[in-house]
Amino acid sequence: MAVFGITVGGGPAPGINGVIGAATIVARRRGARVIGCLEGFRWLMEGRTDRVRELHAEEVSGIHLLGGSILQTSRANPTKKPEHLEAVVRGLGALGVDHLITIGGDDTAFSARRVAETAAGRIRVAHVPKTIDNDLPLPEGVPTFGFETAREHATRILSHLLEDARTTGRWYLVVMMGRTAGHLALGAAKAAGATLALIPEDFPEERIRLARLVRILEGAIVKRLALGQPHGVAVLAEGLAARLEPADLEGLEDVERDEHGHIRLAEVPLGRVLRDAVRKELAAHGIKPTLVEKDVGYELRCAPPSAFDLDYTRDLGAGAVRELLAGSSNVMITRQGQRIVSVPFADLMDPKTGRTRVRVVDTATASHASAASLQVRIEREDLEGPESLAALARTLGVSPEQARARYQEAL
Repeated sequence: MAVFGITVGGGPAPGINGVIGAATIVARRRGARVIGCLEGFRWLMEGRTDRVRELHAEEVSGIHLLGGSILQTSRANPTKKPEHLEAVVRGLGALGVDHLITIGGDDTAFSARRVAETAAGRIRVAHVPKTIDNDLPLPEGVPTFGFETAREHATRILSHLLEDARTTGRWYLVVMMGRTAGHLALGAAKAAGATLALIPEDFPEERIRLARLVRILEGAIVKRLALGQPHGVAVLAEGLAARLEPADLEGLEDVERDEHGHIRLAEVPLGRVLRDAVRKELAAHGIKPTLVEKDVGYELRCAPPSAFDLDYTRDLGAGAVRELLAGSSNVMITRQGQRIVSVPFADLMDPKTGRTRVRVVDTATASHASAASLQVRIEREDLEGPESLAALARTLGVSPEQARARYQEAL
């Protein structure tokens, strides 16, 4: 009798239970046992095999409708120490697991690959890609599960903030979850009609200067004021923080630093830093808008899945079982069109880092061009047209020449 193990790693995403439920139902109907490992690899790494639960079709028949994960999740990483990796394989063997389905993002995909290698053929492994960041290397147009649900809920939040901003005459600076890519920030901003969105992919340079971000935001506020609209919502991908020039942040207080005193860029409170800097720049010209920072992300991760993700995750869970039983291993399970396609782990790896490749926003697409054209920010035409330049200068209280020089940095 085949024995399936199921683990969930990384942060939550809508649709996890859909994969678990479908995989369990299909495996049970094929005569297999199904064992759910609680909290990902956490307990297996410690040599414990008691933190598991047997899964049956009857108990999982409706869980696809729920957010969260009935197996919980954790970021425990067995690849950091050889003894942890060996403990995981040994524990799975003790449980009789010969087919393993991992559900997670890029880190879990890498762990799945290493487990498969360490098991040396004793355990067939398939990974189901999950992340609201949408940054796993799937084919063009194929999202990671959970992304569309997260984007839907984020869009609704942004639409509420847009109305609040319009009603109260204020600006919201919304930092949207997205550790390395701006898919969620841009996708939700475009759908909601946010005033503008800033994502790491918009900046080809290795390091982004804080002053440039400040000038772009300041310019959007001034342009809106010149148009008689003292309100807006700017969406900022959280990944911008990791790309900031460290020297620009040295004067900051109350930020996390490493053992050498260097600022941990990923921990920079991006919304607060930009709010304070923009506020200071505008105050110098007598402009004092109400600026409110807000983080959006955690409230999206355990939302009930949308119809798209309900359907999508059930296909992925059922497909993972069928692919493994058919002999596939060391693969990521994808749905391309109406087909389930197994992608070898080797095809997912970045040869430079040896880790899972990251899919970033393609700024050369028509979709990205549409998103950019719908936003409000300083553009070259604003600085070249006499009337638009005069309006910006008048709002800021400077000469047209000074306004042009000031906002060149925002282009």
